[in-house]
Amino acid sequence: MGLQGQRVVVVGGTSGIGLAVAEGAAREGADVVVASRRQENVDAALKVLPEGAWGRVLDATDEEAVRGFFAAVGGYDHLVFTAGDALLLATVAETSVEAARRFLDTRLFGAYTVVKQGVGSIRPGGSVVLTTGTAGQRPLPGSSVASALCGAMESLTRALAVELAPVRVNVVSPGVVRTDLWRTLPEAAREELYRSSAESLPVGRMGEPADVAEAYLYLMRGGYSTGSVVVVDGGGTLV
Repeated sequence: MGLQGQRVVVVGGTSGIGLAVAEGAAREGADVVVASRRQENVDAALKVLPEGAWGRVLDATDEEAVRGFFAAVGGYDHLVFTAGDALLLATVAETSVEAARRFLDTRLFGAYTVVKQGVGSIRPGGSVVLTTGTAGQRPLPGSSVASALCGAMESLTRALAVELAPVRVNVVSPGVVRTDLWRTLPEAAREELYRSSAESLPVGRMGEPADVAEAYLYLMRGGYSTGSVVVVDGGGTLV
């Protein structure tokens, strides 16, 4: 049930939730590979991950680059996808179609490309864990594109769980978590979001990347879970 001696690939694993997943897997004895679009992010992640971890620059929307990446990785056990730029938070009137497509390109088609090119190298008993969000269940004003993404990721997960069996495919749905994804908000607005979220949540505090990482680790270990959406939101969808 543990990850000792297994190989875990985290695309988007150089910051936020992805880095927390990589750190958690490494603590359990996994051999960790991380990938990100920016070399400086890869370098920074490798400074905090244990010796033996390795990373590479990767644009998940570039299929040839993704194919080459998995050729270099070779056989492995678990694929985690957490890659994505800052959240697109704007009304339909304020959002260009081009901006919406760019947002979906990385998070939806990037995930699709990574799974397509990477699944063939997953060893027996392995898994894929994708990322969605609670905006699909509780959309807010200005979250139309993000909400559409969340719905698409949940449906994609279920379809892949059937198509790629016996490889297990699951998805984690975080609520508001203290990560760089909110960096497009002005600092005052961001801190107010964190404060109001903490006050409204049943758990009484903000979520941290390590809180959400536990769900990814569980889904990698749990050999009887597939097609599942695991919500980690401090009870946010209840209030």
